[in-house]
Amino acid sequence: MEDTDSVKLLRECDSGVKMGVSAINDVLCSVTSKRFRQCLTDCRNQHEILQEEIARSLAAHCGETKDPPSVVRGMSLLKTNVKLAVNDSDATVADLMTDGCNMGVKSLHRYLNQYSKADAEAKGIATRLIGLEDNLAKDIRVYL
Repeated sequence: MEDTDSVKLLRECDSGVKMGVSAINDVLCSVTSKRFRQCLTDCRNQHEILQEEIARSLAAHCGETKDPPSVVRGMSLLKTNVKLAVNDSDATVADLMTDGCNMGVKSLHRYLNQYSKADAEAKGIATRLIGLEDNLAKDIRVYL
């Protein structure tokens, strides 16, 4: 595998999109509002479509996909479970998801800067993922 900036950026996007799908799946059963549940489901579906595109792009670049680090995934799940055990409400879910979206946007912008020599396709995917995360955070503010 050639470790170009494009491959590195795509791998970070792959890890991030998987983390997003996983986080949504972790909280979906706790959501009571049908509208909120649909918003999360739609976002998860968009993440899954983008995940497939990332996998195709990585394959074209002879790169491998990347799972989120186990420690990060474990800490996220622990935080989610503890917060929902204390207060199982749509507001808690919105708070958790907003924090996750904000961390994702921050990380992806850092990777865009770090891998500045990535090709337009990789940068476009990262930018679209940032948009998904940013839009979800805005859409769910009404539940905070």
